[in-house]
Formats: sequence, structure tokens, C-alpha cells
Amino acid sequence: MMCCFKPRISLLTMLCSFAVVFLFATAAFTCTGLSLLGDDGTVVFGRTQEWGKFDLRPQVGVVPRGQAFQSKTPDNKQGLAWTGKYGFAGILIMDRVFNTAMNEKGLAGGMFYHQGFAEYAEYDPRQAKKCLAPSQVLAFILSSFSSLQQVRDGLQQVKVVPVVDPELGKPFPMHLMVVEPSGKSLVIEFKNGRPKFFENPVGVITNNPTFDWHLTNLRNYGYLSQKPFTAKKWGKLEITPLAGGSGFLGLPGDFTSPSRFVRATVFAQTSRTTKGGLDTVQEFFRILDSFNLGANQAEGSDTSKTVSLPASTQYTVANDTNNLVIYYHTMFNRRVRKIDLKKVDFGKKGIRSIPLDKKRIQDIEEVTSGLR
Repeated sequence: MMCCFKPRISLLTMLCSFAVVFLFATAAFTCTGLSLLGDDGTVVFGRTQEWGKFDLRPQVGVVPRGQAFQSKTPDNKQGLAWTGKYGFAGILIMDRVFNTAMNEKGLAGGMFYHQGFAEYAEYDPRQAKKCLAPSQVLAFILSSFSSLQQVRDGLQQVKVVPVVDPELGKPFPMHLMVVEPSGKSLVIEFKNGRPKFFENPVGVITNNPTFDWHLTNLRNYGYLSQKPFTAKKWGKLEITPLAGGSGFLGLPGDFTSPSRFVRATVFAQTSRTTKGGLDTVQEFFRILDSFNLGANQAEGSDTSKTVSLPASTQYTVANDTNNLVIYYHTMFNRRVRKIDLKKVDFGKKGIRSIPLDKKRIQDIEEVTSGLR
């Protein structure tokens, strides 16, 4: 990457630049999304959910087909109204927002924090009936569409406007990744008030900055390899790998969004071959569990103002888009649980939900008796 510098930069300019970067960093929260493909064609999409400021109160929610939706506008009037064509299920946060879910056709998606880069449409009261709150975009997509092409076409018919979220105190800053059972995936960002679509060739998403920047940044890491570097001589000194893993020397290990994007891409590209189904889900969890954050490690954490949580990674969820099964584990209980959408009655009226954890405690199996 080439950089151009002016010959003279004032100290004030430098300090202001650092301040902007700092504000973006402290506002960002470190979620990582990933899509994996099994040998049988199974596509598993999911994410970690980091949030250090407060308990998101996550639940498993089910929305039936035929559900009526009503969005609000920035001036608290009625915005877009629609009736869902498809039922869907997923993770409901703050009792009202689906941020990761899958519909009965296997279309799955997630919203990811995009502070400082999400540019929603300017609100025009004359077009209120076309206006959609950012927090409802994923519900709109999964209740209305069954393919990525439909998503592209449908989002261009509405206006996503900056409706303030009551708990965040600002519009939900987000971009999305949507995956269909074919394995194709799409990243959706909002620029100059319009949706911007990117085909996702690596099946990874994180947070700031923009998705195309992350793809360009990958070119800095093309030297990484599963193989150790070749022995060479520097003068009379033979240089050989000091230990295993030398091919990955230089892989970024911090939890910034650019570093996580690189690391998740490399881990996905070098993951083991899986049979599909649960085997692919297990590989998915193996990769994303390396992105877990402790209680005070997510930027923006403030345990002095909130009840201390056991982790900042509040849950990790995987959607098997071909077999229509959702798997997850939480910060309280690492046991993997599942919801089989084929057994869910999407014709039953009303949205229903259950907590992710029946009891917020790790269940432990004692096996001592086998050693007596």
C-alpha cells in the first residue's frame, strides 16, 4: 500500500487525527463473522457476539411466516410496514432486535457494528412509508427474501434512515453479511444514504473500516503459509525455523477489526476438510472460539457502570443453512445447544422466545465413577 505525506504536518493536525482514530476504536465492538463450506456442500454461517458495555439479554426468538412488521421513523411516526413471507429464527437481543438469524429457506445473516462508516439516508417525512430503521434491516431481509439477488433488489426499494435506538442512544451503526445455502455470500454497507453491495470471496466479516478496505489489506499477508520457511544462509549463518508455525510468523494476533479479518480469513482458508453438517459446525466453533474475549478486553467495556459479565464474547452462533439447524454456546455455558428449524412450526401465530441459557451456569459432567 502506498502512502503520500505532505512535507509539513502541524502537531494539532496530528493530534486531531489520532483523536478521530481513538474515537472510532473505543466505539467499536469486536464481532467476527465466518462462513465455512463442507465437502457435501453444507454451508455454515455464524459469528461471535462481543459487547462489553452491558448484558444484551440474548434469547432464541422465532418469528412465524405472515408476521406483521411496523418500522418507526426518526420523528417517531410510522415508517415501512410489511408482512413477512417467510418464518425465521435466531438470536434476539435487547428483547427486540434480531442481529443473527436464519429463515426457513436457509437464508442466514447477521448485523455487525460499523461505527463511523454507516451512512444512512437523510429522512424525508414525505417518504415515511418507505423508511426502515437500521435495527430492523435483518428482520426485513429474512422475512421477505430467499436469495441474495432478491436481497439486492428489495433493499433498493426502501430507505434505511437514522432512527435512534433507545438503548444505544444513537442509530444502530451496522453493516451486514448475508449467506444463502449455495455458499454465496453478500456484504451490505450503507454509503451516502444508499446500500452498497459486495460479493464476499473469503466468507469473513468483522467491523471497521469498509469491506473493500479489508480485502485490499489481505494483500499484505500473502506470504503466510502452513509450511515452515525454507532454510537459508545469511553470510555463514544458517537460518532455520526456530519452532513449528514459522509459516504463520507475522499473522496479526491482536483483536482490532483489521487483524481479526486477516486471522479469520487465514484460519478459514487453512481449516481442515469437513464432511458437512455437525462436522463443519465443529470446525466453525474451533476457529471462532479463538476469537473469544474476556470480561474487560472488549473496547468500550465499562464494568464500573454495569454488572460484571464473565466475558465480553456473550455468545457464538452457527447456522447450518442446508440442514436448517442453529447451534450456539454462551459466555455462561460452553455446552453447544441446537434449534432444528425443520421442527419449528412457522405457521403458529405470534413471536415467541426462550433465553439462551436456562440457568446461567456451566453444566459439568462428572466422570469420576469411571475411574473407580
